[in-house]
Amino acid sequence: MDRKRKDKSDKTSERIMAAARTVFAQKGYNGARIDEIAARANVNKATIYYQIGDKDTLYTGALHQVIGHVARDIADAVSRKVHPEEKMKAYITFIAGAVEANPDLPPMMMREIASGGATLPRLVIEDIASVMSILAGILEAGKEQGIFIETSPFLIHMMIMGTILFFKKGSPIKDKQSWLPEALLAYDQKISANLGEEVASLVLKAIKQ
Repeated sequence: MDRKRKDKSDKTSERIMAAARTVFAQKGYNGARIDEIAARANVNKATIYYQIGDKDTLYTGALHQVIGHVARDIADAVSRKVHPEEKMKAYITFIAGAVEANPDLPPMMMREIASGGATLPRLVIEDIASVMSILAGILEAGKEQGIFIETSPFLIHMMIMGTILFFKKGSPIKDKQSWLPEALLAYDQKISANLGEEVASLVLKAIKQ
């Protein structure tokens, strides 16, 4: 394949995956249809099967492209810090940034959480395990240094992800509550701009000795 054809193929694949993420975020795995993804990507179904694969492959790719990237890069962000508290802050702010940069991720993951991971691909489970292993290392180092209490990495991961995901997806509901004091709404806007730092502060207060 020559360079121009390869570039065109890559752009088509990117367009298909972007469309797939949007449809999966809106409809979930079970509700998504290849026809709708094809229409949104402005390609035919045959192109999707040729370029990417079937629905399972699309769904795996839609999640893996984001969570796999986090799994690869969060280790580097954490390794640049020395103190366990700084590592924890780096871990949480990196995740918050990834969620902010990928607005289709929260609805996809919240559907999986609600269903007990009924359609969560094995590859993505491995991605999540890689991310959690980094968190476990941070917690263990903090415990050994007498900084953190002994706790469950899974529990802390759920605290982090649950807070970020629900805050992001719950904001439209909160914004409809006209009775909320203006000061509270203003503070929430401030939190939205620095969500990772706010969550890091809360988590550190919970796990520090």
